Amino acid sequence: MPFVEAVWLALAQIRVQKLKSFFTLLGVCIGVMFLIAVISIVQGMSSYMENDFAAKMLGVNTFTLRRFPWFGDGASSEEEWRSWLRRPRIYHSDLPLVASAVPEGSRYAVESQEFLQAQTQWARPKQVEAHAVDGDYFTIKKYDVHSGRLFTPQESQLGAPVVVIGDEVAKYFFPDLDPLGRPLRIKGMPYTVIGVLEKQGSVFGLSLDRVAIAPYNSPLHHFTNPRGDVDGIMVQTASALTMEDAMESVREVMRGRRKLRPSDPDNFFMETSASALAFMDKLKKVMTVAGTAFPAIGLVVGGLVIMNIMLVAVAERTREIGIRKSLGARRRDIMRQFLVEAATLSTLGAVIGILLGILIAKVVEWKTPLPAAIAPWSIVLATLLGTIVGIISGVYPAKRAASLDPIEALRKE
Repeated sequence: MPFVEAVWLALAQIRVQKLKSFFTLLGVCIGVMFLIAVISIVQGMSSYMENDFAAKMLGVNTFTLRRFPWFGDGASSEEEWRSWLRRPRIYHSDLPLVASAVPEGSRYAVESQEFLQAQTQWARPKQVEAHAVDGDYFTIKKYDVHSGRLFTPQESQLGAPVVVIGDEVAKYFFPDLDPLGRPLRIKGMPYTVIGVLEKQGSVFGLSLDRVAIAPYNSPLHHFTNPRGDVDGIMVQTASALTMEDAMESVREVMRGRRKLRPSDPDNFFMETSASALAFMDKLKKVMTVAGTAFPAIGLVVGGLVIMNIMLVAVAERTREIGIRKSLGARRRDIMRQFLVEAATLSTLGAVIGILLGILIAKVVEWKTPLPAAIAPWSIVLATLLGTIVGIISGVYPAKRAASLDPIEALRKE
């Protein structure tokens, strides 16, 4: 029997026995559905972390000198966390030393941030992400304004009470108004709005447009870091290669400044996109293992269901098999018919599962902060898995059908 004819015969059987066919392909459909959904979410998160999170939150070719890491999976134990808290703080006075250690042409900036309450006469008080910054902060973060301007070096040095705000802050505190030149009070202190940043979007549901950025020397840094320290010193180099050299240079001068012996571990941390994404790599591995283990169980169950249904089909169609054999059908023709039928059922279930999996991934992306990205290789893999499950499940029923004695089969009522 030609392969195409066998496929059409299998599809005809599916149309005739719709309910039985539905239950036959249900297990494979569910297994593939979850496989596609999980892979899509994992792929989306991975791409999002690498392209958006790392670039927007940490910067390209950038490392940040901190007291301890901000991003990642955190301390491995309470003892490690306590040791981090005992570390010396990072201060603005460390900036000249860091600047002297990095290659020429590098950019550097101080960041100091905290959620503080802001208010205007046109809106109710609300918390904003307040930043007191110095140096090349806007260049490193790739921030630009769509209206107004950034503060000048002179304003930064003098600590002028000026502020650059995000798009969300502008719309909330100055509804239907031009915010430029208007006052915004942060912790009761008035700042004049001089610029509004271009819309940045969000990272995992955290808005990047809820910011208010003022010079470090302005009163704002007393509220973002009351102890007088800073959250970090950012350094951006021309390339990833020079960044590694810069990190080693900064490590040497910081260890010298803090009089650490060669056997002493660093009591500071230099955070990069790679260190921040290390946690994502661990999470991705766990999700991939879990996301393939559960669908694998569904595929095994689906395979067993297909085998049982096909055995029932052999029993129901015994007389048909006897007639075909008496008319000259060979063992391999009978085997091919039942194998193709099982594979067609399973592949059809896989195709339906792929469509449902894509739908689930898109719904998750729409309703939650989790991004999703459909990987073409996962669609090919899911289709192949469906076909292979069908072939493996159909082998035994096909052998049973092919081994029937035609005379005995014809006697079957």
